[in-house]
Amino acid sequence: MIAHLRGRVIEKHPNRLIVDVAGVGYDVLVPLSTFYTCGEAGEEIALRIHTHVREDQLALYGFATALEQAMFERLIAVSGIGPKLALSVLSGIEPRDLVAAIQRNDLARLTAIPGVGKKTAERICVELRDRLPKAIPAGGAPASPADTLRDDLVSALANLGYHRQAIDKTIEKLMATHPEPRFEDVLRAALKDLSRA
Repeated sequence: MIAHLRGRVIEKHPNRLIVDVAGVGYDVLVPLSTFYTCGEAGEEIALRIHTHVREDQLALYGFATALEQAMFERLIAVSGIGPKLALSVLSGIEPRDLVAAIQRNDLARLTAIPGVGKKTAERICVELRDRLPKAIPAGGAPASPADTLRDDLVSALANLGYHRQAIDKTIEKLMATHPEPRFEDVLRAALKDLSRA
């Protein structure tokens, strides 16, 4: 089984990287959180790998952090959740926020993730509550005001139907240009920016 890859990014697409390792190109499926941190094509990258083997397919799933990989492996152990949906979950919520949502039984936060319905959210909470990574303190990491504001903005814009990639790019830009950001101001500016895209 492949557990780790270190090489150069040849191609980069949301949820998918092709990594050149000693002349061999590995097709690696990744969550958006890893996609955004991996640098541009041509740059070096190191990924933790989960090798998923089925009768008709061998797929590699790559992660930038141990927590991402741990949460992915716990998600695919939940009945009714395959690797594709697990990747979608990790693309729709940061791993630490996912841990906190499961601990709080926050079904509203989980069902805000595309592809996750109420029954799936309930299964995730019930089956994973006692199986979360030990490295995260109860209640998750304390969120900074900026992180809380960012989460609220992402949630509001996602509920309005905007794509996560466009949302993240817009919020990043606006948070940098607003010295003391207020939710209403940044949301208004984000809606204006996204409507132009």
